[in-house]
Amino acid sequence: MFKTPIRLPLGRVVTYNPATYLPPFAGIRMAQALAEKASTPTILVLNGPNLNLLGTREPETYGHATLADVEKLCAETATQFGLVADCRQSNREGELIDFIHEARAKQMVGIIINAGGYSHTSIALHDALVGVKIPTVEVHISNIHARESFRHHSFTAKAAFASLCGFGIDGYRLAINGLAAKIGVKAKA
Repeated sequence: MFKTPIRLPLGRVVTYNPATYLPPFAGIRMAQALAEKASTPTILVLNGPNLNLLGTREPETYGHATLADVEKLCAETATQFGLVADCRQSNREGELIDFIHEARAKQMVGIIINAGGYSHTSIALHDALVGVKIPTVEVHISNIHARESFRHHSFTAKAAFASLCGFGIDGYRLAINGLAAKIGVKAKA
């Protein structure tokens, strides 16, 4: 599709896609929908390094479910509690920290974090979680305590009120259930 520029006063250019352009009255409905979504309590579901490879990376350890499956599960589970799941993944420690800081700025009500390998090494992630003071649950797909000894210690677990491991991707559902209970949100009928 071609994008057509619209000239506004003072020479400002706004680009829009004619195929998706909505007339001005539709903008009111969109603004109302965005306001409703903004007022819906949001949880951050944060996945760290290599979790983008779920489904293909070591399926004997992590299973065949993909990151898209995890995100779908989180969105469906959050909806049961009237919550929105904002799912993100990064292989970069600094970006994960920025997401945690953003959670505070956006007044998110909780964090579910699978920091992957950073769980065992990142004091900076620990400090970010402690610093934002948002109820956090740590999740690991595999049972980290049944694996290599370097995985038995988790800095992110020390910043969370709960830690789940070994339930596969269902650990995310359990984490959202636990987080909802912690913040006093009940499942919708």
